[in-house]
Amino acid sequence: MPSFEGPLLVGIDIGGTKIAVLVCDESRRVLARGEAPAPVADGGSAVADAAARLVHQLTSGRTVRAAGVGAAGVIDHESGSIRAASATFTDWVGFPLASELADRLGCVVTVENDVNAFLLGEASPHEQDVLGVMLGTGVGGAVLMDGELRRGPHGAAGEIGHTPGYGDLLCTCGQTGHLETLASGTSIALRYTARTGRTVAGSREVAALADAGDADALAVFRDAGRALGTACASAAALLDISDAIVGGGVARAWHLLQPGIDDALRTDAPVTGIPLRIRPATHGADAVALGAIASARALALVPVA
Repeated sequence: MPSFEGPLLVGIDIGGTKIAVLVCDESRRVLARGEAPAPVADGGSAVADAAARLVHQLTSGRTVRAAGVGAAGVIDHESGSIRAASATFTDWVGFPLASELADRLGCVVTVENDVNAFLLGEASPHEQDVLGVMLGTGVGGAVLMDGELRRGPHGAAGEIGHTPGYGDLLCTCGQTGHLETLASGTSIALRYTARTGRTVAGSREVAALADAGDADALAVFRDAGRALGTACASAAALLDISDAIVGGGVARAWHLLQPGIDDALRTDAPVTGIPLRIRPATHGADAVALGAIASARALALVPVA
């Protein structure tokens, strides 16, 4: 870790397969980073233990002023617990993640939905009204309004992946035709298999096939891009948003999504006449942890009554 004398800020990104940690100073300069497998099948306590263990390894006993967590699922911000989550996570719903990590780390801990944290990490200070979308195993969304996260009364604002009207395939939530059935990494692979009868390992393989000129792979990505662009245009119409930032593993194939996004923006431009800018994320794997740090830092700066 680079030489630094002050207290540390920690960002923790808890995903379905790995835990990533950033250690920063108060200006968010990254001092250390690391990752470890996420034991999500073993329950919330095992995940908290793994996250705390990685933080201790990276900070080497130094004082941590605050830690922020970006975690998959719907978050109860009053308690810092998980209100709803994918079935991938065992004993995650109801787990008091904030208090459990605070006990393990000895500092204040904030917990934010991972896509909310992603948007906090990606949006620049001048972007006050922004939609964030993450295309991964599923599709997540988040919204900044007037520079503040709009969480909604139940913590689920911005869940664009589960907006309907995109076909009749079954979504992971049990309903049909959601955006996730077209634009997630899982769905891109499944749609390619449905078109060709060829089983693929995932969206990355479909992207490689598209880059090699496979017409079916190109069509699947174009369909995903058009669905994404249409969903962003719908959000722009409802919320008067002019910017959308897209991250996640699928967004690495931006050049394959772009033609479909452009199709959607040509036919469904915002009625305001103000262009909708849809751009790829720039902070890569660090975005969620950086946003979690921003959330933790804001809490740490609030004077204790």
